[in-house]
Amino acid sequence: MSPKLQPVRGTHDILPDEFEKFHAVVTLARELATLYGFKEMATPIFEPTEVFSRSMGETSDVVSKEMFTFETKGGESVTLRPEFTAGIVRAFLSNGMQQHLPLKLFSTGPLFRYERPQKGRQRQFHQVNFEYLGYDSPAADVEIICLAGHLLYSLSGKTGCTLQINTLGDRESRLRYREVLVDYLTPFTNELSESSKLRLMINPLRILDSKDPQDKKITEGAPKITSHLNDNSKRRFDFVYKRLSEMPGLQRIQITPSLVRGLDYYTDTIFEFVAEIGELGTQNTVLAGGRYDGLVEQLGGSPVSAIGFAAGVERLLLLSKGLDWENIQDIKIAVIPFEEIGAESTLLITAVLRNELYAHQRSTRIKGNYAVEILWQGNLKKRMERAAQRGATHVLILGPDEVARDACIIKNMKTGEQREVALDYLKDERKLIEILSIIELDSRLRGNDKA
Repeated sequence: MSPKLQPVRGTHDILPDEFEKFHAVVTLARELATLYGFKEMATPIFEPTEVFSRSMGETSDVVSKEMFTFETKGGESVTLRPEFTAGIVRAFLSNGMQQHLPLKLFSTGPLFRYERPQKGRQRQFHQVNFEYLGYDSPAADVEIICLAGHLLYSLSGKTGCTLQINTLGDRESRLRYREVLVDYLTPFTNELSESSKLRLMINPLRILDSKDPQDKKITEGAPKITSHLNDNSKRRFDFVYKRLSEMPGLQRIQITPSLVRGLDYYTDTIFEFVAEIGELGTQNTVLAGGRYDGLVEQLGGSPVSAIGFAAGVERLLLLSKGLDWENIQDIKIAVIPFEEIGAESTLLITAVLRNELYAHQRSTRIKGNYAVEILWQGNLKKRMERAAQRGATHVLILGPDEVARDACIIKNMKTGEQREVALDYLKDERKLIEILSIIELDSRLRGNDKA
């Protein structure tokens, strides 16, 4: 009798009962992508090897140890994708997407890394991935981290994860810090691991991410990059941290100077959401990401600012409870702030609106989704045109006179009617029905309640 066939080590079958939960996690991520104005796209499962080696760095663990690379019959070196970002940027350049900036892109699918299989981590695994390209403001950092937190809160039903945040600084700050770090590490050269000796002259920041016990002991006393930031990088990080501290649902935020992230393309803001020890095994990072303003240029394009994050679906499943969703979009709201309105007010108002609308949708089990997106750039006319092009059913206008009165304007894009509404209505679920009435959902909700 032939031996029983098993999956290849580091892979697993997703059987029907598990797949229902797996699909629910991906559907929830897709819902939130829509809510935050992201469009879905897909890239090939394998790419030319240089797409990853040029972007992630030859000394990164992924490139040096974990990639599934092989040669095609035509002699081309290709690699099964170990992450999404590099492939998304390659697609961005290959398809001339620069003319459509800013872009919010969502992707999901399988990825491949040759590493030791463990709880929630396999050699073939799946991710949901979010990229925001073309908007340099730190407001983009705040918005995408809020999206990450929203995803985790919606899955776990609690704020059980800690947001760890750090900055790597811009190019100038990193060069300044690199010199200081090399000066500190050089006396320890003989004590470093072999891989860290190689990194010392190529990319010393990667030594801070080493898992080797001796490397960790050495880097405990290393200078912190937050002490070597230029004014621009310091202002950006201060803005991001302060705004995140105001956001609903992000109650546990921790500045972590030792946080580096394992890939070479990160700059400025980087972050991880970390679960309680034991929930996900020894590796307790749930999702992670950061800003990568130099990557597009590194792969041959003109400079483009960008930030993103990814989360493993298998790891999200370990935190999820009782997911059951419909996925039909009905309402899309475009938020248009005047230039006089600060990013702080806009981000807070939009965060509250998104949270309350989504909570109401779930509590009433209505059939349909909401989408709320901020349109930051351009004059009012152009942004109204862009809102119409993107299928907005309603526009929320934050003008200086209205905000001074703690109010905003909601315009129905179908009828052209508009009405001034107190901002307090966005912050109190008891008054939310007034907003829903204004955007013509009250009769449908009453119909669903009867059903």
